[in-house]
Amino acid sequence: MLMDLCTQKGNISLVACAMQMFFFITLGGTECLLLAMMAYDRYVAICHPLHYTLIMNHKFCMQLVATSWVCGVPVMIGQTSQIFTLPFCGSNRIDHFFCDIPPVLKLACGDTFENEMAVYVVAVVFLTFPFPLILISYVRIISSILRMPLARGRAKAFSTCSSHLTVVVLFYGTASITYLQPKPRQAEDNGKLLSLFYTVLIPTLNPMIYSLRNKDIMLALRKLQSYQHGLNT
Repeated sequence: MLMDLCTQKGNISLVACAMQMFFFITLGGTECLLLAMMAYDRYVAICHPLHYTLIMNHKFCMQLVATSWVCGVPVMIGQTSQIFTLPFCGSNRIDHFFCDIPPVLKLACGDTFENEMAVYVVAVVFLTFPFPLILISYVRIISSILRMPLARGRAKAFSTCSSHLTVVVLFYGTASITYLQPKPRQAEDNGKLLSLFYTVLIPTLNPMIYSLRNKDIMLALRKLQSYQHGLNT
């Protein structure tokens, strides 16, 4: 995609399109699972702080990450293979800026109902299955925070969860609208705009969102703000 942006040709082979789709949906599906596991990590850190290092040890963290990839990769291989074994005829122009599932399915000939249902089922599993786990974790986290006697402790606990919760809302919100919305209601322009959010905007914002809890980053931002205020005055 970066090469196409530089050359302005906008051409992609069928194999390259399939590879692009595979990597995109694999990374997206894995991120859904990782966000759920990060919510569990925040739950242990706030609700069981004394046992955190014992529960979230290096071996267990590696197992969680490996599980995310093991669950994601085989399913997405099957999903991509199923889509690209369809017959394609007529126009070969994708009305999108990358090989996403909905615009590629529109180019396929014949009945694509089974493929659309398969996409919907995978989206439900990878989007809505981890979400209740995240929700349960945060219900317990909020319940534990509200029982804290000191306001400073509550503020620190909320700060620990704020970056992860922001990413969850942004990522799940846009991805759910794109892949769980009924087909007749899908507008092409809206789909492109939402795709920009979870493919470009959110990955760009992630480092900044997660860095807001870093003391050095906050100190640098305050210095920059005071410097700009000094220039204005």
